[in-house]
Amino acid sequence: MPEPLTLAPEEQEWLDLARGWIKGHFANNPDEAYDTIEGKLAVIRANLAQGWVGPEDTWKLQSLGIAMGDALAQDLMLDWVTVDDEYGRQPALNWPGTSILCFPVTMISQRVEEGERIDIDMMYEQTREQLNEIAFGGDAE
Repeated sequence: MPEPLTLAPEEQEWLDLARGWIKGHFANNPDEAYDTIEGKLAVIRANLAQGWVGPEDTWKLQSLGIAMGDALAQDLMLDWVTVDDEYGRQPALNWPGTSILCFPVTMISQRVEEGERIDIDMMYEQTREQLNEIAFGGDAE
């Protein structure tokens, strides 16, 4: 299992650029709207439902994944970290004090690129439940 690393400045900047694009969807008080878990999920839901992003929009789809990650991090008190593994360096969520990792950045993009329809609320709940199960099921290191 790769050791979670602190985000490098350019990785933090990439996450912040993505958040800036996401917040640009809110007409009023973008920071405030993005502050809530529901605000984060609503913007993802709207992008997918309205067809504003397609399979070719990898960066935008990954930005939606970052918003999903931000919602999970806020909900479960997870930390953004970097993982350097056989797939290269990539941002991930880490359950502090454990080896539990979640990779939300590609969670949406992979499915959209494969032509799958996504129920964002179901995906969010399932991911949340899986992380809680791993954390509290006695299998986590």
